[in-house]
Amino acid sequence: MTESNSVRAKMQKFGSYLSGMIMPNIGAFIAWGIITALFIEDGWLPNAQLASMVGPMLTYLLPLLIGFTGGRIVYDLRGGVVGATATMGVIVGADIPMFLGAMVMGPLAGYLMKKIDDVFQSKIRQGFEMLYNNFSAGILAAILAIIAVYAIGPVVEGLNTALAAGVEVIVAAGLLPLANIIIEPAKILFLNNAINHGILSPIGAEQASEAGKSILFLLEANPGPGLGILLAFMFFGRGSSKSSAPGAAIIQFFGGIHEIYFPYVLMRPMLILAAIAGGVSGVFIFQMFGAGLVAPSSPGSIFAVLAMTAKDSYLGVVLGVIVAAAVSFAVSSLILKRSKEETEDLAEAAGKMEQLKGKKSSVTGTLTNAEGENDTEETASSEQKSPEQVNKIIFACDAGMGSSAMGASLLKNKFKKADIDIFVTNKAINEIPDDADIVITHKDLTDRAKAKLPTAEHISVDNFLNSPKYDELVKRLKDNE
Repeated sequence: MTESNSVRAKMQKFGSYLSGMIMPNIGAFIAWGIITALFIEDGWLPNAQLASMVGPMLTYLLPLLIGFTGGRIVYDLRGGVVGATATMGVIVGADIPMFLGAMVMGPLAGYLMKKIDDVFQSKIRQGFEMLYNNFSAGILAAILAIIAVYAIGPVVEGLNTALAAGVEVIVAAGLLPLANIIIEPAKILFLNNAINHGILSPIGAEQASEAGKSILFLLEANPGPGLGILLAFMFFGRGSSKSSAPGAAIIQFFGGIHEIYFPYVLMRPMLILAAIAGGVSGVFIFQMFGAGLVAPSSPGSIFAVLAMTAKDSYLGVVLGVIVAAAVSFAVSSLILKRSKEETEDLAEAAGKMEQLKGKKSSVTGTLTNAEGENDTEETASSEQKSPEQVNKIIFACDAGMGSSAMGASLLKNKFKKADIDIFVTNKAINEIPDDADIVITHKDLTDRAKAKLPTAEHISVDNFLNSPKYDELVKRLKDNE
């Protein structure tokens, strides 16, 4: 692996880890955003008593959830409890919302708890396990919380203030649209999580607590640039890229899965200019109209964006999305019409995307199947359970959202049509329940899933959206009935 690829892989891993702390708690962010939009003094339904929840949720609830999730990712529930307690220290030790502090303290606490257990847990006499578990976690949590109050909290607050000041300078200078020169290529290279969840969302939440909205929530979530590119392929593309673009546009714009347009850009690298132009234009309109969201929009669906739009920002947000789509469409159309190539290999572009991402993607299967290609061979990775032993099926991926959720929904529909009554849901790999009978994962993640629950039957697939394994499973379970 080259040095540049190694750096990119590390950044991707870092971004994935940040996403793992934020994404499970997006529901809480949305709840806070709804309460803010409705009940603050300038909201749709002003209510002083209900608005009194806004501050405590921002100051305590959201950072504590992030701290707990970060600790739990590293070391299950014990790490989560210690992480949340340690996060309380940075909350008390600073005068601003401690999202960044929670991202530091949660994983740190989980890591230290794991190391302490590695040293002492095997030496505890039988019958004293609960005593050790409770007091070791309590003592470590107390020590970390105290250290956080006096040391880590002030340091993180200073870093957060410096970042916020830098953003304010950029905004005041009218240069915020230029941020998309970095953000749009980062999305194609799967580095957007490090930027979005590591910097933009925490600072945006602080801005929203003061002004009731933040434009930073719109920088990465804007679905306009991707929509414009896909629309251009609908009119000026060739072959499979032209035929698959309408479905991809629906998934991207309404479903919020931006990943699906990345192979189209990789097929014509010059299209990155269209994405940048659309992003810059959209942010320029957002800034000109003073538009902003009250909370992060996740996923980047037009529905989610409008749901989180501030009361006074609907015109600016809608115009910004439209302008971004129009500009990216115009630039993409020019590039596609000037192209001299006779054929376009969408499958090859999807392969490039996987190389950049460092793993297989469910989107690849969706796009290559549009060309009539079959999945590569998929294998069941463990001994099959008899149908009467199957009561719970789990789809698992890194974050337990996105592609695994779509796979679970697909299998539920197949079970419903076949009149099969078996529980199906999706989880993060670290949260696979002990009573799962079948675990379905992407083949690159199966080893991790087997290590988490070796007693389950594990099924590997090439992509969650279109796998022959689903029909095989339905047939096996249906035949038994």
